Amino acid sequence: MTPSARVQAAIDLVDAILDAARGQGASADTLARQFFRERRYMGSGDRRAVRDLAWRAVRRFGELPQSGRAALAGLAREDAALAELFDGSTYGPARLGESEPVAAGGVIPAWIEALLPPLFDEAEKRALLDRAPLDLRYDPSRTDRDALSAIWPEIVFSDALPRAARLPGNTPVEASAPWQAGAIDVQDWGSQAIVQACLSEEAPALVIDLCAGAGGKTLALSALLPEARIIASDTSRDRLQAMEPRRKRAGPDRIEPLLLDPKREWERLASFEGEADLVLVDAPCSGSGTWRRNPETRWRLTPDRLERVVAEQARLIEIAQRLVRPGGALVYAVCSLLPDEGPRQAARGLCDREGWTIVNPDMQIGRLIGADGRLSDAPQSGGFAGRLLTPHHDGTDGFFFTRARRS
Repeated sequence: MTPSARVQAAIDLVDAILDAARGQGASADTLARQFFRERRYMGSGDRRAVRDLAWRAVRRFGELPQSGRAALAGLAREDAALAELFDGSTYGPARLGESEPVAAGGVIPAWIEALLPPLFDEAEKRALLDRAPLDLRYDPSRTDRDALSAIWPEIVFSDALPRAARLPGNTPVEASAPWQAGAIDVQDWGSQAIVQACLSEEAPALVIDLCAGAGGKTLALSALLPEARIIASDTSRDRLQAMEPRRKRAGPDRIEPLLLDPKREWERLASFEGEADLVLVDAPCSGSGTWRRNPETRWRLTPDRLERVVAEQARLIEIAQRLVRPGGALVYAVCSLLPDEGPRQAARGLCDREGWTIVNPDMQIGRLIGADGRLSDAPQSGGFAGRLLTPHHDGTDGFFFTRARRS
């Protein structure tokens, strides 16, 4: 393909991503795979160049561009070499017109930017759209740092998280011996921090992962708590089934998948009322903490959708509270940076709820944040909410999480 033809292909791919964002359709990654399957004439270099250019446009503009061409034209205004490829050649894009629509603005939609916590300076905002590394969780009983370093000399390890490793993004790991042996799994360091927050001196006998999804945190808990009975519940059969290949690689466990009916979850959870030592609520959210990996999701979020997801989070917290035994713990987490989903949600559902006390563990990652969205150095003060992780400060996806104890 000529360089100009690659630009036109990137325009077409961004158009597909925009159409899906407007209609809450398939993810950008799914669309890209389909796009390239339908264009088998593209070589690997062409596919890489087209994808990189399309994702560059998706990351650059926070407001929904009018079209893929408008998005690439916006990039061309900042890149003279790219502008020259709008040359009207065969298979290439038409020349740029003076009055045609051109994407502009910052990387975060203005209405979302207004909701971010006060601590978000320009460096924090820019990091939200950086490219993410490949984070791993390793099992010390099956491998160690020396063995992993021998395979990947560029690997680095976390000082704050005992089983966390990091490789450059897109490093192929699935053909490696540690992967095949179940010694490693892909998991963001932020997710591993949430799992660490679930641990205490007293090992739980019954753990309920209320929104288990594909089971990343469930499997991490299972590795750390091999004697615990772990209920992995979710309302999506597809998400629960996605956990099964990971379970097979990880080996024997005491995980029990439990499919719930949406809005009728309690019908299958009632038998566990007041019995769980630990309940993890990794709640559905805006996903604003995962823009590094899924930048198009900020085009999908609307004020109405945010309001609905906040209401769903509150409902799930109430369900979780009914499951926790006296003296047990509830860990609430969201991969969001918005206070309404994080500290304010925790304040409403836990800090201000009689019979519940925030008891965040001491950790060497993240920052304490109050219910007002501001940094807090007094975890025992009134209204204290939890811990915030950000890409700029912690090198992780964005997360809020808190741990509460039932009296």
